[in-house]
Amino acid sequence: MNTVSPKNKGKPAPAASQPSGSQTLFRGLDVLEAVSGGTIGLAELAEQLGLTRSTTHRLASALVERRYLTFAPGEGYRLGPKLLELGYNANLQMDVPRVARPYLQELADASDDTIHLGVLEEWRALYLDKIPGRRRIEISSRVGERQPLTTTGLGKALILDESESRWRELWKSECGNKASSADWETWLKRMRAYAQQGYAFDLEENEDRIRCVAAPIRRAGGRIVAAISVSGAAQYMSDARMATLAATVKETTAAISEQFGWLPEEDPGKTNAPRPPDKGRRI
Repeated sequence: MNTVSPKNKGKPAPAASQPSGSQTLFRGLDVLEAVSGGTIGLAELAEQLGLTRSTTHRLASALVERRYLTFAPGEGYRLGPKLLELGYNANLQMDVPRVARPYLQELADASDDTIHLGVLEEWRALYLDKIPGRRRIEISSRVGERQPLTTTGLGKALILDESESRWRELWKSECGNKASSADWETWLKRMRAYAQQGYAFDLEENEDRIRCVAAPIRRAGGRIVAAISVSGAAQYMSDARMATLAATVKETTAAISEQFGWLPEEDPGKTNAPRPPDKGRRI
C-alpha cells in the first residue's frame, strides 16, 4: 500500500502517477466499451472499470458533452448519437471504394488518365483508390496519401457545399502565408463557379503541369461523402477537353451517388439523368 510521508503531505503526486494523455484516451474507450453492454449507472460503471467514482464521472461527462454517451437521471449512461454517425460514416467509407470501382475503371478506360477516389479526413483529402493512367507522364500520388483541399481538384470537390467563411479558413491555413489577397479573390471566384456547376478543376495549382477535373459523390439527402477526379498532364488537358470531362465525371459521380440513395434532381448543377461512361467511348 502506498503511503505519504509527513514531509510530502499536501504536495502534488509525482508526475508519473498522473494519467498520461494516452491513458486518459484508453480509459475513455474503456467507458464506451462498458456502456456498450447496456444502460449502466455511475457506481456500477466505476466498479467495472476499477476507477473511483469521481474519475469515472469526469470521463463519462466529457463523453456526454461530445455526444458519445447520453445520461438519463435515475437510469444511467447509454451510447450516444455520435457513435451512430461515426458508424454510418465508417460503413459508408468502406462501401464507397467497392461500389465506385467499376465506374472508376470505365472512366479510366475511356480517358486513359489517372483516376482518384477520395474522402474528407480531418480536413484533408484522403485517397482511397487510384487507377494509374496509360499516358507517358505518371501522377505522383498513392492510396492512403492525404492532400490539400484548396489546391487539388478532388479536395475542392469535397468542400463544394461548405460556407465561404469555411472556405476562407481552409484557404488561409493551406495557402495564406504564400499567397496574396488577389490570389484569394481569384480562388474564391472559381470556387463560387464550381459550387454552382457541381464540379471543380485543378489548374496546375497542386502539381506543376498537372490538371484535373473532379466532382463529388453524394448520399441520400445530398451530403457529400467522397469525390473522384480525372488527372492528366496539361498537354492532354485543354480547356475544351476539361469541359467535356466535367460533364462525364459528373455523370459518373451521379451514377455512383444513386447507389447511396441520392436523387439526380438534388444535384445543384442540374445535370441530366446520370450514366457512367459507355464501354469503348473515348473522352
